[in-house]
Amino acid sequence: MPSMQIINGVSERDLIVRLKEGDQTAFQLLFHFYYPGLVIYASQFTTRTADSEEIVQDFFVRLWSKHNQITLCDSFKNYFFSSIKNACLDFLKHQKVEKRYVNEMMELSKNHLAYDVDLFVVSELQEKLKQGIDLLPEKCRQVFVMSRIEGLKNEEIAEKLNISKRTVETQISKALKVLRVELKDYLGLLFFII
Repeated sequence: MPSMQIINGVSERDLIVRLKEGDQTAFQLLFHFYYPGLVIYASQFTTRTADSEEIVQDFFVRLWSKHNQITLCDSFKNYFFSSIKNACLDFLKHQKVEKRYVNEMMELSKNHLAYDVDLFVVSELQEKLKQGIDLLPEKCRQVFVMSRIEGLKNEEIAEKLNISKRTVETQISKALKVLRVELKDYLGLLFFII
């Protein structure tokens, strides 16, 4: 049977009994005695000291929150170190899953349209363009839509609307002036759409 530690003149078993009863001083003595060694031990599993410290601190938080459920055993040292080892392995498993998820998301973002930044800019531009077209006077809007959206030639528009080709050109020019002002933030992309 392993011998119990003596911490500040008090046996580990007595400290555990006091901890079970909610004695904060007993908890603090156990924490200060074991914390440095547990952090060094955890550092053998993790690459960052901050992660090791967090694992050990979380262990002690759980220990305190469940202090009334503690059962006496032969070696709390073994219990503490086993708990830290298990917490480190859980941490590493979580890191591995998290890394795999990040890699999958990065791969997905390269190949999937939903992550294409240009798609959002183009759809935003299309919405702004629609709003800009809606601001045009009715005849101007009709000529512009027939020209730029439906792809009709100026002569075809003139014939369909029974107006001169020069009027069609004037209406398109007027529409473009209005849209340039309304879509000034998108002028570079607008060149490709209009």
